[in-house]
Amino acid sequence: MAATARLKTVRKDNAMNWDQVEGKWKQFAGSARERWGKLTHDDWQVIGGKKDQLVGRIQERYGIAKTEAEKQADEWSRALNKL
Repeated sequence: MAATARLKTVRKDNAMNWDQVEGKWKQFAGSARERWGKLTHDDWQVIGGKKDQLVGRIQERYGIAKTEAEKQADEWSRALNKL
């Protein structure tokens, strides 16, 4: 499989996974709160299962680059599939 095709597949898998996260946010929020304890109650209300919101809040609260915040968010969402 070409690198471009693999990348599209990975993105599609992540997008589908984040759709699931958003749809089941109330179930997954506890796990996320354990993972990113610096986020406030208001942060969680705004995030609502949306990856872009989570990444932005992780960046802001932890002072890390967007790519690192995305990596953390994706690793966390993949771990949810194993539960």
